[in-house]
Amino acid sequence: MKRKRKKTTAIALVCGLVCAACVVLYTQSVRGEAEAARAEALARYGGEQLEVCVAVRDIAAGEPIGEGDVEMRLWVADLLPADAARAKDEVVGRAPTTPIMEGEVVVLKRFEGSGASLDVPDGLAALSVPAEDVQAVGGSLSAGATADLYSIGGTSTALLAEEVLIMATSATGSEGASADLTWVTVAVEPESVQEIIDSSQRAKLYFVLPAAGDGLESAPDAVEPVTDETTGEEGSQ
Repeated sequence: MKRKRKKTTAIALVCGLVCAACVVLYTQSVRGEAEAARAEALARYGGEQLEVCVAVRDIAAGEPIGEGDVEMRLWVADLLPADAARAKDEVVGRAPTTPIMEGEVVVLKRFEGSGASLDVPDGLAALSVPAEDVQAVGGSLSAGATADLYSIGGTSTALLAEEVLIMATSATGSEGASADLTWVTVAVEPESVQEIIDSSQRAKLYFVLPAAGDGLESAPDAVEPVTDETTGEEGSQ
């Protein structure tokens, strides 16, 4: 009986060793295939692989990039754009001037015109909001201008801020005059930031340029009557 039990135990150990060996061999086989595939790719495209920033979701123009919006992936070097971002800190916290699609290698050219620091006036906060040409006076807004900011949704219209300073737009630095506007950066009171952000999520924001004057100036002074020197009578001018 004991001899039979020992024999069974020995068989079980042998089977276990055989299974373990099979797993090791399979793992080595898979690893070898992966290395072979990588070597084939490198041979085909003629270069090494580099780690670059890749968007893990669609990122809108003017939207600051968060830590979780990009990840580092290996990419065949010869297939990379010349200005591909090689580290997260090159793009995190910055807002692209054009949309970035999911799975796209993030290139530094996407931030042209947005990398310069903004000179925010004391006591104000800089905020970027989405805006198309039709919402921004036909796209005619430019840095340094002031405009009133309205929120329009459904049947309601609300004035969010008056005479906000335009800090920058997505058209800043664009070479072509036909570039579409996608965002506007404004300087607003810090206490207005949350309201403006909430409004931009629920409604559309419109910029309105006020007239150079208030348009409500009083009428000019009445013209004094002119005396006819020949008759001494007063007449109208």
